[in-house]
Amino acid sequence: MRLVPYLLALLVVATTNLTPSRSAKEQTATKAPVAAFVNVNVVPMDRERVIERQTVIVRDGRIAEIGPANKIKVPDGATRIDGTGKYLMPGLAEMHGHIPPPNAPKEYTEAVLFLYVANGITTVRGMLGAPNQLELRDKANRGEIVSPALYLAGPSFNGNSVNSPEQAVSMVRQQKQEGWDLLKVHPGLTRDEYDAMAKTAKEVGIRFAGHVPADVGIIHALEMGQETIDHVDGYIEYLNGDTAPVDETKLADVVRRTKSANAWIVPTMALWETLIGYTDLEPLAAMPELKYAPPQQVEQWKIAHRNRLNHPSFDRKKAELIAKNRMRILKALDDGGVRILLGTDAPQQFSVPGFSIHREIALMVKCGFTPYQIIHSGTKNVGDYFKSKDNFGTIEAGKRADLILVEGNPLKDVANIAKRAGVMWRGQWLPESEIRKRLDGIAASWRAQ
Repeated sequence: MRLVPYLLALLVVATTNLTPSRSAKEQTATKAPVAAFVNVNVVPMDRERVIERQTVIVRDGRIAEIGPANKIKVPDGATRIDGTGKYLMPGLAEMHGHIPPPNAPKEYTEAVLFLYVANGITTVRGMLGAPNQLELRDKANRGEIVSPALYLAGPSFNGNSVNSPEQAVSMVRQQKQEGWDLLKVHPGLTRDEYDAMAKTAKEVGIRFAGHVPADVGIIHALEMGQETIDHVDGYIEYLNGDTAPVDETKLADVVRRTKSANAWIVPTMALWETLIGYTDLEPLAAMPELKYAPPQQVEQWKIAHRNRLNHPSFDRKKAELIAKNRMRILKALDDGGVRILLGTDAPQQFSVPGFSIHREIALMVKCGFTPYQIIHSGTKNVGDYFKSKDNFGTIEAGKRADLILVEGNPLKDVANIAKRAGVMWRGQWLPESEIRKRLDGIAASWRAQ
């Protein structure tokens, strides 16, 4: 499925005639040199456990100290956050997200980044790079704007941007020199172009990830070292999962190959149920978080989905089969020890930044994942994936202070993640009252269009 032209067109719609919801000064979160979560239940995610009645001290954007509430002294002048009866967990990641390009209006960019943070998304791997976007990444990672930590892929390798193996080699070297965090693979590459990209990426030391081009196929992509397979791409085709239930013997073999290749999976299950037409328009159009997206963008989503469902070639039974097989494949990959990274592909059709993570979590529950497995895919696994970049993903001394305070135990019911009391990003605290106020401002700005 060729998504590049669609995404670019969608971005144009999303970034026209916008008005600011809050000034840049107002966008700054509450800052303090030291903060303390007092008497809180900690979900550290180093293993499946809760440590009750703890105090967690945060200093200079890092977790400085953790210990029993009756033993840890809160420093004078620290911002005290009452955690009584609440649960503190690591911030989540969006491992297939999109960040507006530099030519997008500042207000739109600020809104997208805030929607991630508001939902506890404190790390985003951006998967559709644009020229000059690295300056935004660096500002975000210095804590100068309200934003998740950003790790960005460069402009994508696809059938339009690459026309020869030599051009693929040149693009790899250029993106490595420019300082992108990884390369993004889109559909349309020939096998020779893909191989030239992969071999050069290994030579210069840059990871590559994304789609599996049809000419390449999942087995060859694994053999060439593609690090993440996003959207569970290539598996349905390899297993003929669009025509029949997957063959369990062949599925077990490709799971083994994936594990042996040390590849990761970024599922984006909720989005793909939309794109294949498994989900009807009515429940999508009724999603309450649509008020936080530009109305022109939402209308384009509705038109695209209506056209998909009304197209003469649309086959509902086939869509249902693919959806069922995708769930079976994802669970088999996880059962086989393949590492999963939480991701939703937002913003995209009915995939609103931040909010989409909760819909993805619900589908992972439906697939058979436990709350711990789901949270692990968005915290500890992500920290492991980015261990060469920073130290985060669990609640331990020295880790980046990206945290979510929630009202209920997320290990008992993963839906409790949505019951926020506040979010901390890089040691800066946003209480739920402030989050709600800013969300209301974003919604009001779109209603005013």
